[in-house]
Amino acid sequence: MRCIDLTSERLLLKRLSVDHISTAYLSWLNDPGVNRYLEIKGRQTLEMLTSYVKQHINNGVYFWAIHLKDSNKHIGNIKIDPINLEQNSGEYGILMGDKINWGKGFAKEASLRIIDYCFEELKLSRLTLGVIEDNSTAVKLYEKIGFTIDEVKINTGIYNHKCCNSLRMSLHAKNE
Repeated sequence: MRCIDLTSERLLLKRLSVDHISTAYLSWLNDPGVNRYLEIKGRQTLEMLTSYVKQHINNGVYFWAIHLKDSNKHIGNIKIDPINLEQNSGEYGILMGDKINWGKGFAKEASLRIIDYCFEELKLSRLTLGVIEDNSTAVKLYEKIGFTIDEVKINTGIYNHKCCNSLRMSLHAKNE
């Protein structure tokens, strides 16, 4: 099975393509408010972004650009990578880059649609993720959609000028 475009009530989830490479997308990666819990920490260039997107396309990653249905505006990305066929699981990740659309439930809506796709269509039995413990907004979202904490990793990196813990979380298919 391959990555396909998906829809939800307010969103279009389009397979990420080189058409999504833009100065807006690049600005998210270099915005301290957006990247404060990411490992990249800004300093990204258009060439780096292009290489990243092309690499994921060439590797067949399940990677979607999140668009608003009403305007087609690209507001973030969501992916499942890697998929471990032996364990029948996938690693979930989301980036809501367009800060104007934060707090409107789009991350939850996109996540629920992708989770449904992973369990119903891809027949995965488990999704996992890693998140910085101090990123309380993300942790609350993940818990709200059913992820549970499996492990706390102590002092995994410096975020917001302090040493932070990270969480490993998982979500199991309902029939598990």
